[in-house]
Amino acid sequence: MAAARIFLVQPVPVNVTSSGSVATGTKAILDLLFALRSPKEAAISPDGRRLAWVEPINPPDRTEAIHTLIHVREAGAAAPWRVTAGDGTAHHAEKAIRWSPDSTQIAFLSDRDKPKQMQLYVQPAGGGPARRLTDLTGQLASPHWAPDGRTLAVLQIEGQEAGAGVAAAAAADNGEVEDKIFEQRILLVEVATGRSRLISPADMYVYEYDWAPDSRSIAYCAAPGSGDNNYWLARLYAVDAESARVRELYRPEWEIAAPRWSPDGRTVAFIQGIMSDQALTGGDIWSVPAAGGAARNLTPDRPSSPSWLKWLREPDRLLFTEWIDGGTAVAVLDVASGQTQTLWRGDQTLGTGAYDLSLSVADDGRTSAAILSSWDQPPEVWAGPVGSWVQRTQLNPGLRPLWGRTEKVEWTCDGRSIQGWLLYPRDFTASRRFPMIVSVHGGPAAQRCPSWPEPGFNPTVMAAEGYFVFFPNPRGSYGRGEAFTQANVKDFGHGDLRDILAGVDRVLQIAPVDPGRLGIAGWSYGGYMTMWAVTQTQRFRAAVSGAGIANWQSYYGQNLIDQWLLPYFGATVYDDPAIYARSSPLTFIKNVRTPTLILVGARDKACPAAQSYEYWHALKTLGVKTSLVVYGDEGHGLRQPAHIEDLFNRMIGWFNLHLQSSP
Repeated sequence: MAAARIFLVQPVPVNVTSSGSVATGTKAILDLLFALRSPKEAAISPDGRRLAWVEPINPPDRTEAIHTLIHVREAGAAAPWRVTAGDGTAHHAEKAIRWSPDSTQIAFLSDRDKPKQMQLYVQPAGGGPARRLTDLTGQLASPHWAPDGRTLAVLQIEGQEAGAGVAAAAAADNGEVEDKIFEQRILLVEVATGRSRLISPADMYVYEYDWAPDSRSIAYCAAPGSGDNNYWLARLYAVDAESARVRELYRPEWEIAAPRWSPDGRTVAFIQGIMSDQALTGGDIWSVPAAGGAARNLTPDRPSSPSWLKWLREPDRLLFTEWIDGGTAVAVLDVASGQTQTLWRGDQTLGTGAYDLSLSVADDGRTSAAILSSWDQPPEVWAGPVGSWVQRTQLNPGLRPLWGRTEKVEWTCDGRSIQGWLLYPRDFTASRRFPMIVSVHGGPAAQRCPSWPEPGFNPTVMAAEGYFVFFPNPRGSYGRGEAFTQANVKDFGHGDLRDILAGVDRVLQIAPVDPGRLGIAGWSYGGYMTMWAVTQTQRFRAAVSGAGIANWQSYYGQNLIDQWLLPYFGATVYDDPAIYARSSPLTFIKNVRTPTLILVGARDKACPAAQSYEYWHALKTLGVKTSLVVYGDEGHGLRQPAHIEDLFNRMIGWFNLHLQSSP
């Protein structure tokens, strides 16, 4: 396939209503999406006096944003100042801000000297020139200060130039295909001299890590082999910072994340649960003795999904965030008693980075910083005592929603309590019926929270075009406990679709939705559920599937992350092909009557374009109206603004064409 182009097969009318006119709201929607300035990180200094954040520079021509700014504001100061590796006149990609333990310095990554080649810098917290600590090649990420302030650790993938991670576009094959394994290792850098040395094993890919309080050891999650593929096999280790001697601390039953060393050095806490995506964390809070011993679940049967944690200064108290009931919360766990206290809970998204439901917390355990967002509020940086935050940035003062109000919806299915969100259309009136789009989230281990839409696949914008938009959180989602998240194991598409359809029935009881004008859309696992749903029911008149999975049997051999399937299916496709066929849309493809738009990145590692071709080919053969759009050089998530704009035009046009008029 040729690179750097959009390959269109049987294109549908773009942005056309049922009457053939151009939809008037689309330009306003795109302008709103691309006007967003979304902060990428927020970090409070340990003494609580200063706040730092990362914000993008939005190019006026809507080209891909590659530059970011780091700003710092002192408590009481009228304006922030810039932290940069440059002279302040040029822009660079600068990120990964980390305060020194004594709050006097700030470490960060910058590509000042060579585009896309990050180096580690430190700069005085009150201003002054930055000092470069490294001269490395490859990918750098996640710097962390040792508690004594003498050393910085950073993750390095030596020799890899392309972006790391499952969402990044896959490298193009040419010639003999080989497994090219680039391991991410822990590199220690002396702050005073810049001397560096690798301490984690050469055959291990490190995902996350944390310093011991005495600065002598590091706990980390790692697995051998491909970093993209083997996260689901990661174990918990500890490495001696001086000798590089490694000890295995825990071999988990499920996936693990967020290792955290207790203040007394005796315990390592972490999150464990079934997780479909690395960095999209949810599960229960566990702990294991640092000297070795049995692990213990500290939050069994908790009706939520803890996602991030931090030990407070007392060794028996853990601060944590959690997905809960469609929203997010912050709580404190008393380890000895197992009792928890909720400090804040809201129907909005909280975090300090993409997919990262985390806080930045000062040494007092109260003062914190986070990025907050909802359907009514664009993302901004907030800081202050937990739950009493004050907005500290004004990055999006002129943005107003183009959609209507939001309502939480509750229903039951198969004896389970299910939750979702209903977004009302703009210019809603109770005197008429409206079409509705069902938007299924990815994952499946994820949760749809209220959040301002960013450029990328997001059916929220359909509410601006006069649609209800329904966001269910069916079984398999976060937010209602680990048993709920595991409830779709060996049952993809079956119980979760029953949950979704029962939710649609509930919406029809409480809102003026036209049951004859229903659509369904999703990306990734949501794209799979869209492909699946129209093989199981004729209730949907139109569908838009992004990065979907048509055939779990062929998918197993096509994708680059097959290890994630084993916890969910219980075996490889070679050992139990029937369990994969049972949940494959292609098994039931002759049932499809629904016009379906199919979208995918040409170099998607997670949901290869071949899956979209397979589904499109079947629909064409069966005479079902369909269109396939393949975006050149794109991975699992679209990055190029021209592609994103095309995606929104096509999604809006497809639904307007098929759902604006009554059947």
